Amino acid sequence: MSFLGMAYSLKSWAESGSLLVDVAAGRAAADTVIRGGKLVNVQSREVLDGWQVAISAGRFAYVGPDASHCVGEGTEVIEAEGRFLIPGLCDGHMHIESGMLTPAEFAAAVIPHGTTTMFTDPHEIANVLGLRGVRLMHDEAMLQPVNIFTQMPSCAPSAPGLETTGFEITADDVAEAMDWSGIIGLGEMMNFPGVINADPKMLAEIAATQDAGKTVGGHYASPDRGVPFHAYAAGGPADDHEGTAEADAVARVRQGMRSMLRLGSAWYDVESQITAVTEKGLDPRNFVLCTDDCHSGTLVNDGHMDRVVRHAIDCGCDPLVALQMATVNTATHFGLERELGSIAPGRRADVILTSDLRALPIEQVIARGVTVAKEGVVLVTCPHLDWPDDTRRTVHLGKTLTAEDFVIEAPEGANRVRAKVIGVVENQAPTQALEADLPVVVGVVEGEGGVAQIALVERHRGTGGVVNGFVSGFGYEGRMAIASTVAHDSHHMIVVGTDRTCMAAAANRLGEVGGGVTVWKDEKELALVELPIAGLMSDSPAREVAAKADAMVAAMKACGCHLNNAYMQHSLLALVVIPSLRISDLGLVDVDRFELTELLGEAT
Repeated sequence: MSFLGMAYSLKSWAESGSLLVDVAAGRAAADTVIRGGKLVNVQSREVLDGWQVAISAGRFAYVGPDASHCVGEGTEVIEAEGRFLIPGLCDGHMHIESGMLTPAEFAAAVIPHGTTTMFTDPHEIANVLGLRGVRLMHDEAMLQPVNIFTQMPSCAPSAPGLETTGFEITADDVAEAMDWSGIIGLGEMMNFPGVINADPKMLAEIAATQDAGKTVGGHYASPDRGVPFHAYAAGGPADDHEGTAEADAVARVRQGMRSMLRLGSAWYDVESQITAVTEKGLDPRNFVLCTDDCHSGTLVNDGHMDRVVRHAIDCGCDPLVALQMATVNTATHFGLERELGSIAPGRRADVILTSDLRALPIEQVIARGVTVAKEGVVLVTCPHLDWPDDTRRTVHLGKTLTAEDFVIEAPEGANRVRAKVIGVVENQAPTQALEADLPVVVGVVEGEGGVAQIALVERHRGTGGVVNGFVSGFGYEGRMAIASTVAHDSHHMIVVGTDRTCMAAAANRLGEVGGGVTVWKDEKELALVELPIAGLMSDSPAREVAAKADAMVAAMKACGCHLNNAYMQHSLLALVVIPSLRISDLGLVDVDRFELTELLGEAT
């Protein structure tokens, strides 16, 4: 299968160039002409009233003031009726698995929102199924009617020695994948200490990517913008989405990196960084908008890249600049400026019709010259792979868990004990490293004052292992538990609760159904989202999954949690490459020092 040889076929420019020239010259009729609108030119950052476009073979052939010479007997003429023509939106960094959906269902969910290009890093499934899982994601992505490019995951495990994954990704795996037709580059290089310390494996992956002429994704989650950051930049990552402050964005672009500003379901990092453009005046062409992680409820109820662009505009960004950050900037970053990202001759005919550049209603979406959505309704089929049976059997607990597996024993004779506590921060990926004096009841340390228990249950090899700790910030009350097999990035099982019997019941339930998310209160299940594929995704339609996700959110609120998209915070509690305190199958992890740390301290 060639790079462009997808189910919805699109010829390369080399194959269609002569036809495009003939259409532009008036010697051949276009397939489609759009007229009567206002063309948003993201190359020149201007709105061209009355400009028309002619489309042939899925690409723009003519873009100019009058396309009447391109109209023939079989040409479809679309009347824009004064609406704006903007390029299809591009997501510069994202994980399809975070949508709880397969690539096909994710595409079906975002097409009505105007997303026609995605640059995806399937490192979630890489941790569960290894290179084979990446290949399955890649192959289904290639079948879609929109552009889904795959970045080969770089770090599974994300932090060697601090977690155990189902499979590991090697430098040889990376080199092999660089020859796959849909691979656009290397996924986010999360092991930033490895790059900083010139780890041979990390540098070999980067070298294989650069030798292939492809883009290296970055992930520098440390707040230290001094020498370590400069060493990381020297290692080759071309972008970074982990910034949370204006100074982060500035530091990245000054090092020749693209600063990716993300708005996901729970990551609100655009407003704090876009001032680098709106107030500091840095060149906006070095900034890219992305989502990183959006679950199905956000996609169905709030939107995708259209939501991010609207938010950037609400944060004071000029609409044309915001659109550049979600179109041509992204395409240019990945070396695809001549292929997509603008309404210009030769590019893929990905275009949105909208009546308002600020409110950005997505009224009609055209991808590769075909109308794929109108007024929020997808009009095309998004083909599925036949996912193998073993990809639906990946939750191996090794035993039936009981309340005893979640007991944290106190030092002998202690009445209270000092414990490290993971502190959740609303709308941000980093956590706080907190401490609390907790009571001891019959030799067992108990949470109090908003401190709940957290457990990491091993689920790849059936070891029966459970690592216990404490977490605060969710606000849970009563006897409850929530368990999830989405546990970035190693994707064991995270269980958070105030009652050990509920925690055991929730964990066993996910073992029974093959993965997903479940919420329990008073030993009864309130909500269940089944994610049978790798314990990460469902191949059910997005609206069905979103309805179950909405019920999950409501159940979490019924248990006392009122954080925005708290489930996303829950799912990242094992992400041992983002400060400050996390949990893994090996123990509690101090990410600031990149080392395991003891849970319990001084006892009284």
